[in-house]
Amino acid sequence: MQNRQRNQGFTLIEILVVIVIVATIVSMALLSVGLVGEDAELDKERLRLASVIETIQDEALLQGREFGVEVMTSSYRFIEFDPLTRLWVEIPGDDLYRLRYLPDGLEFELYIDEKRIRLENDPRKLDDPDKPMLSAGAKPYVPHLFIFASGESTAYEIRLRRPQTDQQLVMRGDVLGQIKFGDDDEI
Repeated sequence: MQNRQRNQGFTLIEILVVIVIVATIVSMALLSVGLVGEDAELDKERLRLASVIETIQDEALLQGREFGVEVMTSSYRFIEFDPLTRLWVEIPGDDLYRLRYLPDGLEFELYIDEKRIRLENDPRKLDDPDKPMLSAGAKPYVPHLFIFASGESTAYEIRLRRPQTDQQLVMRGDVLGQIKFGDDDEI
């Protein structure tokens, strides 16, 4: 009878082992959800950039205007070519095309003609139409990407990266303004 009472319950060691196993499984599940969340954030930002580029391409085509995109390490902005001053200027009164920042921990890599473009951390200063260039050798402001009124644009590859985890997503645009997503091998 004494043997029978001993087999009816769990020992403290058995309960602790089960708790450790459950805690390990839960922590692994939480870590994997965190990694998927990072991918979702990368994808969300890539989709946002593509949507704004597609919108400005439509606007260029419909209104006969020419736009540019300046890409920085962790931000981007849209600008417009002013045919009167022949300079690139801010797009006035349009919040959609304002300077946009990526969430912390994300950054861009830009490739044009398969060459990596060195990106600045901050936007470059636009040329002032009221001030002539100081020297003949000074380069006027030019954006990285062009979006023409004809519907054509600069062919590019933008990689949206999370350097801490070495994750990245790719977005490519061709000269006809078509945008494709994928990894290096998929496109």
